[in-house]
Amino acid sequence: MSTNAFASRVEERRWNRFGNLMASYHDYFKQEFNTLYELADGYSERGLSLARYLRTAQDLNQHLTMHHTIEEQRVFPFLGTRMPQFSSDHEDAAHLNSHRMIHEGLDNLSALVKKWRADPNSYSAEGMRSCLDEFRGVLFRHLDEEVADLQGANLRKYFTLEEIEQLGV
Repeated sequence: MSTNAFASRVEERRWNRFGNLMASYHDYFKQEFNTLYELADGYSERGLSLARYLRTAQDLNQHLTMHHTIEEQRVFPFLGTRMPQFSSDHEDAAHLNSHRMIHEGLDNLSALVKKWRADPNSYSAEGMRSCLDEFRGVLFRHLDEEVADLQGANLRKYFTLEEIEQLGV
């Protein structure tokens, strides 16, 4: 369609369902990241042991990894047929490139968590925050850009509503 106007509110909701669902996941990841960052030097005041705090770091890694794996195996191949930012065959492949950069940061985080679990006395709040700062920008930018790309007004440039609903999300 050539216009961003939807025929009805019901149609608009149907088009935006996918983007809104992704926004809820992405908002959760941002909250999880920010909590991890904020508690880096205050986990004990919140009643957490170092081991439990480090578990939250591990959880963030697992949640993002699972989310990206599902996207890359199920969602991106479909969207990438018409949207270059999701295609592994396109030089832009913005979202896949962002995933790679995010996972470099998550790998560094995982290495630190492993080190601190083995030697709790070596834990450093500054080290935790520095690690998180290294990939915060790419993570948050990616989460926002992906949601924008999945809004109905954008999706309808590339797909029919029926095609989007066949994704089953």
